[in-house]
Amino acid sequence: MKVLIADDDALSRKILQDALLEWGYDIVVARDGKEAWTILERADRPNMAVLDWMMPGMYGVEICSRLRTLNLTNYIYVILLTAKNKREDIIKGLESGADDYVIKPFNYEELKLRLKIGRRIIELEQNIMRLANTDYLTGLLNRRAFLKRMTRELERCQRERAHLGIIIMDIDQFKQINDKYGHQVGDLVLQEVSATLVNSCRGYDFSGRYGGEEFILCLPGADKWSTYQIAERMRSSIECQKILLPDKKNYIKVTASFGVAAMLPDQPKSLDELIKQADDALYQAKNEGRNRVIMCPLN
Repeated sequence: MKVLIADDDALSRKILQDALLEWGYDIVVARDGKEAWTILERADRPNMAVLDWMMPGMYGVEICSRLRTLNLTNYIYVILLTAKNKREDIIKGLESGADDYVIKPFNYEELKLRLKIGRRIIELEQNIMRLANTDYLTGLLNRRAFLKRMTRELERCQRERAHLGIIIMDIDQFKQINDKYGHQVGDLVLQEVSATLVNSCRGYDFSGRYGGEEFILCLPGADKWSTYQIAERMRSSIECQKILLPDKKNYIKVTASFGVAAMLPDQPKSLDELIKQADDALYQAKNEGRNRVIMCPLN
């Protein structure tokens, strides 16, 4: 786990750095309050911070106060480190938003245990967020989490004038699979197909379960033809896939239909527009016989 160490005293900073490295933490170092705040503002900010109270540029308590006003996607566990040991100082530090408080000169075992507490809290939060954002059956993003992430990606692509592709996919005749083989096999099909989608994507694409047997994928930086080709690769892989049934003897094969839409750098679109275009293309693929990819015309 990554931890920010912020202390203007070189010796204290070195002692902290050596101790945390020995305990297995990934360290980011700041030499004053302003540098610490710059690090905490970054998207790749650490999940934990050990901040000296008294630092040039910005005090540790001020950093805590600012942190707690931000709407961060991840919680930052903060330990204040200071020589101040009066009760009113401890209260002030905790009221500023610090999670814990260690008096200088610190005891190694005490600091080690307090960091362990912070690590447990951060890992618990990460597990809760993962459960809240993940579809329980396929392990993909659930609909809410996917749309939230895609909104951010769409805004980024518009800001950077970049391409963006979207694919909506639906397993053909899925109700018949459930009716003939039962929901256990239906769930297995969903899991196997979702794994095929992920394996057909690029490393920076992301996917989600959009509905019962519908999946949605976002392809940052992909133009319309790249998006179409990726969708066609997915379609072909699913068509060729043999899904082994629970009896371990028989297998079934399925097909899927795909709708593709894309955003040009000079033609920004809303999230609703892109989804509707891909959904309309999917509807057309179904009407034209299924097991095909249809690309929405760019306009």
